[in-house]
Amino acid sequence: MKQTKIRWGMIGCGSVTERKSGPAFWQVDASSLGLVMARREEQAKDYSERHGIPQYTTDVAELINHPEIDAIYVATPPDSHRDYALMAAKAGKPCVVEKPMALTTAECDEMIAAFELANVPLFVAYYRRSLPRFKTVSEWISQGKIGKVRHIHWTYHRSPNPDDIAGETNWRVNPRQAGGGYFVDLASHGLNLFQQWFGDITLAQGIAVNQQGYYEAEDAVSASFAFESGVLGSGYWNFAAATREDRVEIIGSEGRILCSVFGDEAFVLEGVESLTSLQENPDPVQYFHVENLVKHLTGRETHPSLGKSARNTTWAMEQILSK
Repeated sequence: MKQTKIRWGMIGCGSVTERKSGPAFWQVDASSLGLVMARREEQAKDYSERHGIPQYTTDVAELINHPEIDAIYVATPPDSHRDYALMAAKAGKPCVVEKPMALTTAECDEMIAAFELANVPLFVAYYRRSLPRFKTVSEWISQGKIGKVRHIHWTYHRSPNPDDIAGETNWRVNPRQAGGGYFVDLASHGLNLFQQWFGDITLAQGIAVNQQGYYEAEDAVSASFAFESGVLGSGYWNFAAATREDRVEIIGSEGRILCSVFGDEAFVLEGVESLTSLQENPDPVQYFHVENLVKHLTGRETHPSLGKSARNTTWAMEQILSK
């Protein structure tokens, strides 16, 4: 793109845009948020007024085709990602969609093909790929500080969501809107991050069940997978446990790394040397992700989270959840 400043249009004004992503689009240098869209006019108007966004609309076509908007950010549930992204591709505009990329691998393939045809980039908001705390882990691995990596295991469990117990409507556990349940919503972050460290997932299988009965989607998953680098992986996710734990162990021939996907505690290296790394996330947490979007669109460097790697994450989750 020839622009030195990227003018964004944002589809959706939900909770993720309040602190995690939205502010980054007007805080990052050479970036501005010029137009927001929501189906309900009162929501779009309220968001634009509270955050000082110049314009709002309830018409997605108006936003995507607006002459003063250079790129599109889709911040809606996964069931609408494909349609909005295809509209952006047809308009010849770069687009970033929230994670997971789409409901199915087939939808991901359709999106990727459309953006290749339009010759504009498609990004996915796997923002952990841009966070410094995870770059440290990548450096420890590449520097051989635990020797040759053999295996990665992720344990994640937490107590039930009170809203689910109460029977409240929740799109995150509606497979028709989310593609699955909390596993798809949360485990996608870690699986995609692991791909950044070890390459695409080439084999994945799992067992998924519903132990609570509070909603239709899975609430307990156990899986094994393999990466193109030869590293093996396993994971356990349960959303009906008594306590919360988020623990990743990367096992090497000469040591191990202990870290987490969602926690803020120090990462620990136990290998040829003992190290700890404690780095706070930025506020908003997607700041570096958006900064890298702008760098990509202004020709300075390639963004670490493009459509093809996000497609691999969706494919892996599809394999794990398949009956």
